[in-house]
Amino acid sequence: LIREKMTTGHIRKRLRSERSICSCKSPRLGRHTSLRSFDFYELDVWTEIAKFLDGKSLVKLAVTCRWFHGVIMQDCVWRLACLSHLQVPAPDRVEFKWIQLYASATNGSHSYSFHEKEKHLDWMRVGAFFLDSPSVILTQRLTLPLKIMKREQLRTMLGSNGACLLSGLKTGIWMAGKMQTFDARHIELFLSEEYQNCIWVYEHIGSHVVKGEAAKAASAAMLDLKHISDRPTADVFNLKLWAGRPDDFQPKAMLTLHAVAVSTNLQANQGLLSKFYVMRAGTGGEIVSIRVSQQLL
Repeated sequence: LIREKMTTGHIRKRLRSERSICSCKSPRLGRHTSLRSFDFYELDVWTEIAKFLDGKSLVKLAVTCRWFHGVIMQDCVWRLACLSHLQVPAPDRVEFKWIQLYASATNGSHSYSFHEKEKHLDWMRVGAFFLDSPSVILTQRLTLPLKIMKREQLRTMLGSNGACLLSGLKTGIWMAGKMQTFDARHIELFLSEEYQNCIWVYEHIGSHVVKGEAAKAASAAMLDLKHISDRPTADVFNLKLWAGRPDDFQPKAMLTLHAVAVSTNLQANQGLLSKFYVMRAGTGGEIVSIRVSQQLL
């Protein structure tokens, strides 16, 4: 009997000591726990996690509760999301919140949304590039060498060679797209009230006509003068690297960190007319948008 009692007690003791594994429970705040210190810890962790999420994931997380909304709406989170999405470095300063810049860069709109809506056409987004300097080479030609001339001879150079040196651009992140036109604009353009209210307008700066062999393709390029000798920029002029074969009539594009180019092969034609436009941020202001429209003669 004594042995039986000892055995029963031993079994009960083992059962108490060998409990099954239970799920973990979240720690609860005690009455004397500092809510402020707990929140600070959570904020740091979730801010770091948020930096690895894309815009869609950030929005989904932000609508779960007020606390997460406060974390996700920090400007540093959207700054990293925007730069990561566009694959460009950060500019020295921006005039708008990064969440606004992210939305402006990813909503698929283009310059015809506010100006000349009757000309709205299908639009192919090329991507983002970065202007380190306020001077670019704007060209309808994708053959080297390009002769760089002073801005005073702008119309002459565009008319004779279809290329020019253009100064006074706003530095920072630029977006590029392609329709029947080549469109490039500063990332902050669509957020400016002056642009939305059509106070800033496009100015025609020159035209160029090509015929014969040169009219087999409609091309345009914009290259940061500071990085014109960089290897990735030189690849823009290597049409075998990215342009379509003669029987391929789909628009093609080449994008580097400091340059962008587009090209579309054309059917036999009588010639091609290219018109160059710029938009300034007010009279004498920085150039914030460039357009090259092209049409067959």
